[in-house]
Amino acid sequence: MISIVLPAKNEASALAELLPRLRTAQPDAEIIVVDDGSTDATSDTCRRFGVQVVRQPYSMGNGAAVKRGARSASGDVLVFMDADAQHDPADITRLLARLDQGYDMVVGARDWSGQAGVGRGIANAIYNRLASWMTGFAVRDLTSGFRAVRAGKFKEFLHLLPNGFSYPTTITMAFFRSAYAVAYEPIAVHARVGKSHIRPLRDGVRFLLIIFKIATLYSPLKLFIPTSIVFFLLGSGNYMYTYVHSGRLTNMSTLMWSASVIVFLIGLISEQITNLTYLRDDR
Repeated sequence: MISIVLPAKNEASALAELLPRLRTAQPDAEIIVVDDGSTDATSDTCRRFGVQVVRQPYSMGNGAAVKRGARSASGDVLVFMDADAQHDPADITRLLARLDQGYDMVVGARDWSGQAGVGRGIANAIYNRLASWMTGFAVRDLTSGFRAVRAGKFKEFLHLLPNGFSYPTTITMAFFRSAYAVAYEPIAVHARVGKSHIRPLRDGVRFLLIIFKIATLYSPLKLFIPTSIVFFLLGSGNYMYTYVHSGRLTNMSTLMWSASVIVFLIGLISEQITNLTYLRDDR
């Protein structure tokens, strides 16, 4: 069974357009709209189209709505999509077809034309590169909210997902680190109905913080080793400068080298702790 989860906040007009198309495209699917404390007719619109509504009494965030929708869903495959009518329900069939090829998650990947402005496009490109380096896999669209995933595997990481807009960042990197197969399917994105709830500066900083948080949880040495090398090189550079000009070793160089060793050792400990989180009882 397929469950389609749509987090929504003040999306009554968009849902009135999207839900009939969604029902036509996936007539047998369970459709769940998580109303994230809307002040408009979002819940009434869903009921009018016979769609299950899970209402949060106040706004908890996009990620919180996704988590609540995942807990409420009964399907063994979950499809997440935005409620602003940007995503085409007809594309769900293609995501599910890729999932049937043996993947654990299929992400709808936007091209440059699907980005909401030049600034967002550049930011997403940077996030993709950074996440690819940290995970060791090609991340083509880190922040896409349109994806199909196996429910059991998705729910393994519910406790890691943030309540804000960066849940796609967390779940993507978690799947890669856990050796769950991830595929990308190109999709077209339409202009959203209504006003976006994302604030580029605030949420952009949060996206980066989430990337580094997940990196320290799953691949800490990829952060700690470069930092350790930087401290070592700074200490060596300072020593060379002071030796040439003063013929002595300064406390600053010693401090930098000490910091390099400490950061490296912290990285090793973090790596061991990370490995312990993946120990499973297979008996």
